Amino acid sequence: MKYDYLIVGTGLFGAVFAHEATKRGFRCLAIDKRDHIGGNIYTEKIEGINVHRYGAHIFHTSDKKIWAYINQFAEFNNYINSPIAVYKDELYNLPFNMNTFSRMWKIRTPQEAKDKIAEQIASLNITEPKNLEEQALSLVGRDVYEKLVKGYTEKQWGRPCTELPAFIIRRLPCRFTYNNNYFNDRFQGIPMGGYTQIIEKMLEGSDVMTGTDYFAFRKDNPDIAKKTVFTGMIDQYFDYCFGPLQYRSVRFETEVLDEENYQGNAVVNYTDRDVPYTRIIEHKHFEFGTQPKTVISREYSSEWKVGMEPYYPVNNEENNSLYQKYRTLADKENDVIFGGRLGQYKYYDMDKVIAAALEAADTEFSQD
Repeated sequence: MKYDYLIVGTGLFGAVFAHEATKRGFRCLAIDKRDHIGGNIYTEKIEGINVHRYGAHIFHTSDKKIWAYINQFAEFNNYINSPIAVYKDELYNLPFNMNTFSRMWKIRTPQEAKDKIAEQIASLNITEPKNLEEQALSLVGRDVYEKLVKGYTEKQWGRPCTELPAFIIRRLPCRFTYNNNYFNDRFQGIPMGGYTQIIEKMLEGSDVMTGTDYFAFRKDNPDIAKKTVFTGMIDQYFDYCFGPLQYRSVRFETEVLDEENYQGNAVVNYTDRDVPYTRIIEHKHFEFGTQPKTVISREYSSEWKVGMEPYYPVNNEENNSLYQKYRTLADKENDVIFGGRLGQYKYYDMDKVIAAALEAADTEFSQD
């Protein structure tokens, strides 16, 4: 046994666990199948701009301890996420707020907006929503649904809203203030200099191998470590013995533009179904960049198939039930800790991933 822990995947969960382990004097080897560390929060410099290669990652949390923890590794700026939605030739602020309603209905006061939404909901007479469309209509009425929910959701899920279950949208928050801050969390920002530096610092003291497939590596090195921290797909770990879980995948088209400012905002959603991409990210705006060129990424949502990059777990009843079967197997693997979005088949915000990794580390090291 050369190492105490083999960390599979160098995203946040694996990197936090490795940091906590090395801090306590344990030896770690961290491997990643990609040619870089950082998982989906990896940022790379293009034209002097920190590009979020796998989509926008805006750190936000209400947990003061987690905010203090992440700030050990980077200084954060004061970026506030205020996305814009484009529907045909119309522009709207997100989340749904008084700026949205004022533009949509030419109104000014919160009461006027509440009355308009209530009037539309009442006219639909939906008592028990049978699908996502009816659920959304019963929450925000027809105008907001048609312009800002329907097309975007259908692109995200690859099927009509009438074929999606109602529980996917449990709530659609409407804010009756002129506040474009997307998140309600107390702490928010982007690390100045990108996310990769954070992972580099977390992995200091660990040996690191990129471009390394765990399953091939395990065959050749069965006794490399006493324990494994696995942050890959839990169904793949067990060779899909119950069948594959479902995920949504995302494809990115990134290009450098010979202009200073393409869209004037970091995140612009395209809510019309006829536009093939879901959003465009202009990366320089995350760090208030003034570079002479700009870099944009178009995001396309797609069905996932075995062999593709998984992004979002599809947490419907069928998949959650299938996951529990894999979880039962995982619980019997005494020398393996399963963590992260893929290892626990759960959509995680970054602060929650860090909290889960710290909890796993505390549980693990309290036994020693």
